[in-house]
Amino acid sequence: MDSTSLVLHHYEDSPYAEKIRLMFGYLNTSWCSLLSPAMPPRPHLDPLVGGYRRIPVLQQGADLFCDTALIANELAAQMDQPSLRVDSPEAPAAALVARAQGDVFFSVITSQPPLKLLKGLVSRFGLRDTYRFFKDRTRMMKTATIRPPRGERAAQVIEQFLQDLNQHLAHSQFLSGATPGYADFAVIHPTTFYLSISGAPISDTQPHLQRWVQEMVSFGHGDRQEATADAVFAMARDAEPRELPLGDEHALIGRLVSVAPGDYGQVPVSGTLVCVNEERIIVARETEPFGALHVHFPRAGYTLSAA
Repeated sequence: MDSTSLVLHHYEDSPYAEKIRLMFGYLNTSWCSLLSPAMPPRPHLDPLVGGYRRIPVLQQGADLFCDTALIANELAAQMDQPSLRVDSPEAPAAALVARAQGDVFFSVITSQPPLKLLKGLVSRFGLRDTYRFFKDRTRMMKTATIRPPRGERAAQVIEQFLQDLNQHLAHSQFLSGATPGYADFAVIHPTTFYLSISGAPISDTQPHLQRWVQEMVSFGHGDRQEATADAVFAMARDAEPRELPLGDEHALIGRLVSVAPGDYGQVPVSGTLVCVNEERIIVARETEPFGALHVHFPRAGYTLSAA
């Protein structure tokens, strides 16, 4: 492993990590996997990103990329695949993406009968970690700005979405056209998340959806290599952050700032603001074990304030 290696910090059951893993498969690329727990603390990740609580995070040398939207843009640039950029989908695919990563994603959980959901989580995590999982997610959503539908209304949201998805795919092999793009990867992960949680098959009345799901999951996860925390920490320690992109003028450049998601999981990360542009926010963290690290966040959906 060297400073150019792609390291994904994730856990196996993370739906958002699956979005990126399938991108790796489509790109047929090599990457390193470092697993973290489904809930904090995450000893292999927290020292690098300073407490950012979402999964996954992509690491390359001393640069850490937070949020799958920014990770997708990063892969699009490095692999010369502009169709993987977040801003690539056109209507109506863009509208499907917004629904998939909004009410649909959260309705996967809230649509399920509580006892069924509990049994499923216990089978995955065990009794003790299921309790910790519920406690963590309840605390995380307490201050969230998202208020997803529940019960029968949530089930209706998902059913309508699957119908609309099937209809769209009746006229196109992929949501993005003849080949997959960002829209496909942004929509497949809440879809397979629902199929996994509910245990329900796709209806035979939705053949286009059936075909698309099979094609998307057939990409697999690419060339995955398991990494150790020691190797990943050494990569961060031995590398220097890459050259900064062009940035905008900003009053907080050079000052200590906090960056946090604006919707949920709003744990701030502090560091010196070194770059802001239309796409991203970059903060520098001076750490004793690793030296200088640059943590990248999307500009959209994140708050930036003086610390």
